Amino acid sequence: MKKLLALAVALVLVMSLATVASAAEYPTKGISVICPWGAGGGTDACLRAFCEALNKQLGVTLTVDNLTGASGVTGHEAIADADPDGYTMGMITFELAGYKAQEMSDYTYENYDAICRVNTDAAAITVNTEWAAANGITDVATFVEYCKAHPGEVMMGGSAAASVWHIAGGYLMNATGIEIKMITYADGAAGAVKAAAQGEIQGVTVSLAEARAFIGNGLTVLGVMDSQRNPAFPDAPTCQEQGFDIIYATQRGLAFPKGVDPEIRAKMEAACAAAIEDPDFVEFMANNGQTISYMTAEEYTEFLAQAAQDVPKAMEAVDLL
Repeated sequence: MKKLLALAVALVLVMSLATVASAAEYPTKGISVICPWGAGGGTDACLRAFCEALNKQLGVTLTVDNLTGASGVTGHEAIADADPDGYTMGMITFELAGYKAQEMSDYTYENYDAICRVNTDAAAITVNTEWAAANGITDVATFVEYCKAHPGEVMMGGSAAASVWHIAGGYLMNATGIEIKMITYADGAAGAVKAAAQGEIQGVTVSLAEARAFIGNGLTVLGVMDSQRNPAFPDAPTCQEQGFDIIYATQRGLAFPKGVDPEIRAKMEAACAAAIEDPDFVEFMANNGQTISYMTAEEYTEFLAQAAQDVPKAMEAVDLL
């Protein structure tokens, strides 16, 4: 009996030492990175560029696997269900916060070990220039005042139903106490932006990058739902600097499945902190019109927890729940 006990203790010790050695040497092979969205899209483009930057830090190949389907659920669940050995991770996105509320998946941010946030593209309150001028609307305050005086009359476009920019309208209503009518466009933000520029609707709640072609040419930005101005649009003020605490954006970040060794997580977090400043990555994101919005693992976890509360509330405001 004593021999068996000693053997068991020795085995546990050997396994523990092997785990420590493995963590200390990590990574020793290529890493699989799951993308829940299709090749060529915004998430895919951001992820592939960031993986190239991470490769320089880690010295191993990072292979992006696009596991699509069920509005991103397939890929998000695949990340959470992966072996927590540090050799599979993935990019989680805004949509994760709404899956449980829509009964699409039981998975939430709690099924992951967050690594870092990489990118956000903030929504903006962008309106038809002629309509705004005719009604004395010059900023977020006058827009809110007008909407309160005309409840339910102002039509704002997002993109497809239940999309990030559709839900942005719910955030706007909840944050300001106004009632607007959200109009969805099956072809996405492009259709909404064009309709707003032509005066078919009063405005949009999409990102600046998607409204870019008409800003100053039919559309005027009243406020960006971010904590700081977008460098590509330095003249577009934030809602915060106008006294409205409205922060809303699609977001993308890296995460491991729950349970990865803390030392391995620390190594990946350090690599990401360096990769986010890689000149080639910074240049790519700027050229692609995407904002780098880095958060540490701790900051990102807090952000995800808040989103898990806020997103369903916004979905209710636009009658999605």
